[in-house]
Amino acid sequence: MVKDVRKLLRNKRGITPVLSNLLLTVIAVAAMSIAVTATYVITENLHDNMGERLIVEDVWFTTNQVSLYIRNVGKVSAKIAAVYIDRIPQSFTPLELEEDKHGWLNVTYSWSSDSAYEIKVVTRRGTKVVDYYTSPS
Repeated sequence: MVKDVRKLLRNKRGITPVLSNLLLTVIAVAAMSIAVTATYVITENLHDNMGERLIVEDVWFTTNQVSLYIRNVGKVSAKIAAVYIDRIPQSFTPLELEEDKHGWLNVTYSWSSDSAYEIKVVTRRGTKVVDYYTSPS
């Protein structure tokens, strides 16, 4: 029996395939864990982006200001990150809307009468609402 154990310990041919198979299994499990985590993060972010929807219901041009009445019709809350008028970033009052809520977004802007303006509202998640609005005469 002692001879068999010594012979087994001297024979290194059986150890190498076992170690390589074990190493490949560990690498495969680690790679799949990373893939599953990445997939979860990507789909969760995609779900939030797809669930975010805003509608501009009304636009008012007042003295040195453009006011937009915005309704959140999506399934997640929305926070306004930027407002552009004719592709130029504008200062605005912060606005965050929970789902099914609405509110006024006031943008500081000196507008001219009877002119068309491209107004783009961008949320924190990157959702954009863009349209053209004409100021009153």
